Amino acid sequence: MTENTSAFPITDLLKAHAKDLGGGFVVRRLLPAVQRQAVGPFIFFDHFGPVTVTPADNHDVRPHPHIGLATITYLFDGVIMHRDNLGYAQRIEPGAINLMIAGNGIVHSERKPEEQKNQTYVNHGLQLWIAVPEEMEAINSSFSHTPAAAIPELNIGAAQVRVLVGSAFGATSPVPTLSPTLYLDVQLPANSSWQLPMLADEQAIYPISGHTEVDDKTIEDGNMLVMHQLRAIRSGEDGARFVVIGGKNLGKRLMWWNFVASSKEAIDAAAVIWESAPTEGSLKQVPGEVERIPLPQR
Repeated sequence: MTENTSAFPITDLLKAHAKDLGGGFVVRRLLPAVQRQAVGPFIFFDHFGPVTVTPADNHDVRPHPHIGLATITYLFDGVIMHRDNLGYAQRIEPGAINLMIAGNGIVHSERKPEEQKNQTYVNHGLQLWIAVPEEMEAINSSFSHTPAAAIPELNIGAAQVRVLVGSAFGATSPVPTLSPTLYLDVQLPANSSWQLPMLADEQAIYPISGHTEVDDKTIEDGNMLVMHQLRAIRSGEDGARFVVIGGKNLGKRLMWWNFVASSKEAIDAAAVIWESAPTEGSLKQVPGEVERIPLPQR
């Protein structure tokens, strides 16, 4: 008989809250949380879907800026078209990784691909932000796409493990990293058990689908559990799918809107630049785009 998650320390159980990104596109946000700003370098965790997208739905995210962070986009279902002001236009599909390092600034949009605009389909995925080491906050921005076929996939006991970012169980992802980072996609068949060791300085587990128990306690949908030791994982009748995130904590960061930095001055400067609608520099418009998300009131 399993217990519920109330048996876990409140400081280790992070609960999602709903966040509307516009156009009725609602995500579940786990980080930052009241209990902690980050897990390892991960400072932002959004889970979207599964959501049915119809031709009438406007789930496009218009051009907007970032500094001082890296975004990692991963889909379980659906498709998104990424465009940025470095000139990249990249379709992302399930199993692949889009990594965008903002550094000294980047602007991007995330939209329906043209061929999907008259289609009905399901979108389901995660977008995570990781902090950039303080000494690298002003590096030139970059973008990389790693196709699904290039991601290492292992069978470890009962589990099928995809090493999305970082190293685990003797495999290393080709996705670039700026600091020790761990990101795994794990699937267990029905009614199976698995031991999840500590693989990073800080680590957490987040259920995606199915039924996930940790040390005989059910992790409810929308909850993330911070780990401090090896844990016994068990799946239910429908199996279990969960992600594991972690790595080295890079210290406290200031976050406002889409900007992350170790100093308020850097955030203030980026806000002034974006509000001026620059045509040059790291926060210029995405080629082919005319819309932009305005700077919010502070």
